Amino acid sequence: MITIDINKKLHGSNGAMDLKVNFTIKEGDFIALAGQSGSGKTTLLRILSGLEEAEGTLQIGDELWLQGKKALAPQKRKIGFVFQDYALFPNMTVEENLLYVQKDKKLANHLLKITELSELKKRLPNTLSGGQKQRVSLCRAMMNRPKLLLMDEPLSALDPAMRTKLQQEILLLHKEFGTTTIMVSHDPSEIYRLASRVVVLELGQIINDGTPKEVLLKTSGSQKFSFEGELLEIVKVDVIYVAIIAIGQQLVEVVISEHEAEKLKIGESIRVSTKAFAPTIM
Repeated sequence: MITIDINKKLHGSNGAMDLKVNFTIKEGDFIALAGQSGSGKTTLLRILSGLEEAEGTLQIGDELWLQGKKALAPQKRKIGFVFQDYALFPNMTVEENLLYVQKDKKLANHLLKITELSELKKRLPNTLSGGQKQRVSLCRAMMNRPKLLLMDEPLSALDPAMRTKLQQEILLLHKEFGTTTIMVSHDPSEIYRLASRVVVLELGQIINDGTPKEVLLKTSGSQKFSFEGELLEIVKVDVIYVAIIAIGQQLVEVVISEHEAEKLKIGESIRVSTKAFAPTIM
């Protein structure tokens, strides 16, 4: 069992706030941290890794990593950290990046085989694509067989096809190594595919905690389905108004009333829904 009970004063875009979280995690779980930017997600990851100070209790099994203000040094914590910007050593080959963590060639070769990087192990990071770099970063994080794998939006810079491929590899490694994983993500589909539990933060507090279905699904039964998107433009065509909305990677057009056209503002987040549950799926 992992016990997290921490408190830290933060200064975010909305002013001073307390990051105050208290929850437990079963070992081997895959947790997604969700919430708006500035809610404290990345700071929480950095506290768990020991890269940032805080007060409270952090207990991983029988080990105390934080007690009051007394914290275990980052290098003594058995963690893996996958950063958004890869954080690879540019002057080391793929293989050397892995062996820097642990001199275990058998494990390094096994990880490179799982992630289809074996043919690239003598290459330098600047010769790799973004997806390949992120796979190296993931392999390196697994080299010390971490008790806790921390990932801060690891796939946000990748295209959708590569994201899906790496999501499968992340899940494969998570299950094979039996590690406890905590991932920051803003992508509902990514959270749904990977996580067994979602913890939502807002202004440093936990406001929701449950399964991906409980937390992310905004519909009830067959009453309606809905999507969130950004309003890009409102165009008047003859006597009707058409809203152009970005939903995920797609743009959609929706006919709206004159009253809605006057009320809505360009750039705001809106929800598109229907009460007649008879969608066409192609």
